[in-house]
Amino acid sequence: MAVAAATTEPLDRQLPMPFHPSLPTPPAKKRLPAGRPREWYVSHNRRLKAMRLAIALLDSGVYQPTSAGNHKIRTTAERLGMRPPSDTTCRMVRALIRYGR
Repeated sequence: MAVAAATTEPLDRQLPMPFHPSLPTPPAKKRLPAGRPREWYVSHNRRLKAMRLAIALLDSGVYQPTSAGNHKIRTTAERLGMRPPSDTTCRMVRALIRYGR
């Protein structure tokens, strides 16, 4: 049997890359309501950070809370450009992964 000859075409004649839609833009940020106790703002921001980390871990293929150790969560935060999360936030991330199933 004859082997098909491999032909290489110049780059300008090759088919264009398939279209990939751009990532969705995040919604516009709104100011947090004034007049709440400081603890409310701390817990609110902690929940938002935990949610962003849980989504990033799920997107990277971590579906079990047991495989999301503190080191993996902190490495993901570094990759996303966040400050390293506390132990409390890491526990929150694992809880979101566990109860999101």
